[in-house]
Amino acid sequence: MQLRKATRKKAKIRLGLSAVSGGGKTYSAIQIAKGLTGDLSKVAVIDTENGSADLYAHLGDYNVLPLTAPFTPERYIEAIRSCEKAGMEVIVVDSISHEWDGKGGCLEIVEQLGGKYQDWAKVTPRHQAFLDAIIHSSAHIITTVRRKQDYEMTKDNNGKVKVEKGGLKEITREGFEYELTINLEMDTNHNATASKDRTGLFMNKPAFVPSEKTGETIAQWCEQGEEQFDVIKPGSDWYQKVDNCVTHKELVELYHKNKTEIDANPLLQQLIANRRNQINGKTLSAA
Repeated sequence: MQLRKATRKKAKIRLGLSAVSGGGKTYSAIQIAKGLTGDLSKVAVIDTENGSADLYAHLGDYNVLPLTAPFTPERYIEAIRSCEKAGMEVIVVDSISHEWDGKGGCLEIVEQLGGKYQDWAKVTPRHQAFLDAIIHSSAHIITTVRRKQDYEMTKDNNGKVKVEKGGLKEITREGFEYELTINLEMDTNHNATASKDRTGLFMNKPAFVPSEKTGETIAQWCEQGEEQFDVIKPGSDWYQKVDNCVTHKELVELYHKNKTEIDANPLLQQLIANRRNQINGKTLSAA
């Protein structure tokens, strides 16, 4: 444990786009991705939206990885890892809503287990492994999420219960936006405003239509720092060693064989922790 001065390091963006159907999430995500990398051949769209990513093929030569049901956390993780191994610089996950409320998603898994509160003890680690795959990816990540009308139960002055509209709610587990660097909410006119922004680029600024220029602006912010974004990339020796472990026993054996090196490297510790979460998910899925 060592105290040090805060330093601004080069970073990989974690950007969220949320909107109702027709709000322009997919189109905007591809445009921003193009600005981020300058080369659409280095962009992959994980498409859960029935081929919607292919509708914008005229924008350039980006890659599409179709993802169909069941939308388990593990299948999302597998898709993200496939994109990383292919050398993608920007991964668009379009959308994450299915991982939560789709066929085979977390809500359905809990229901199949019995729908009891204690069943979340089995499903939450699987959802957390999905979040870890996004947070610790070696690529820029753009996630899209659906929004729907939310309703609230209230009582009037006579004590009668009535239902009122309570705004728009993202279809994913509450708190997801706290994992992001930037979260942009889009309206039906494709205008975006920031609900969260660690960069300071968009918070409390007028609404705007996301574009390639938006991606370029974010890329400039990511490049301002003292060090390169530090990550153990797919294909590296350590990444492969950890990826080859399919049981807790194998992870423990790997740790004991390399204890000194792992204890001195937080990145290796995080890589092993992520793999442990993935194995937990696979084990629970088979149960």
